[in-house]
Amino acid sequence: MIIKSVNLETVCGITSKLPDNTLPEVAFAGKSNVGKSSLINALMNRKSYARISAQPGKTQTINYYNINEELYYVDLPGYGFAKVTQSVKEKWGHMIENYLQTSKQLRMVFLLIDIRHKPSKNDVVMYDWILHNGYRPVIIATKLDKLKRSQVPKHLKEIRTELQMDKETPIFPFSALSKQGRDEIWDFIEKIVLEKEETE
Repeated sequence: MIIKSVNLETVCGITSKLPDNTLPEVAFAGKSNVGKSSLINALMNRKSYARISAQPGKTQTINYYNINEELYYVDLPGYGFAKVTQSVKEKWGHMIENYLQTSKQLRMVFLLIDIRHKPSKNDVVMYDWILHNGYRPVIIATKLDKLKRSQVPKHLKEIRTELQMDKETPIFPFSALSKQGRDEIWDFIEKIVLEKEETE
C-alpha cells in the first residue's frame, strides 16, 4: 500500500458522538504498552503521527486516521496497564463496546498481543469480546525483534492456544524496529477491505 495522505480526522472522547463515516474502517485494539501507536505509525509510513508515550494508557480517545481518502485506521483506547480509576476504565470499555456495536463501516479488528508473553487475562477477555460483537479479530504479534528467530514459532503457537483461535485466523508477527510484517499487514488490509469494497 502506497501511503499518499494521512489525516487525523476525528477524535472521540467519552461523551463524543461517533462519526457517521462513509469509508471502511479498520480498528486496532490492544493493551496499553503493546506498541499500538508504533504499529499505526509504521502502517501510515509516518514516524510519530500517532502519539507514542512512555506512559501507558495515553490513548484515551478513539482516533480516526483517514488514509488516502480510502479507509480509516481507528485507534481504540488501550487497556490493562493505564494508571486510571476503575470508573474511567469502565467508561473506556463502554466507548469500545459502543464503537464495535454501532459502527456501520467497521470491516476488521486487529488485536495486538506482545509476542514475548502469553496473552493476559485482559487480552483473552478482549478477544472474546470482539468475537461476541460479531468480528473475528486478526492478531498482530508485536515486539518481534525482542525474540530470537528460533523462538517465534513456539510463541505464536502459545498465542493461538491461549486465545483458542481457529486455524484460519491469521497472526502477523510485527517489529516496529525493523518494520518486519508491515507489508504483509498492508497486503491483508488491501485484499480483505479495499478489494472487497470495490467488488460490492
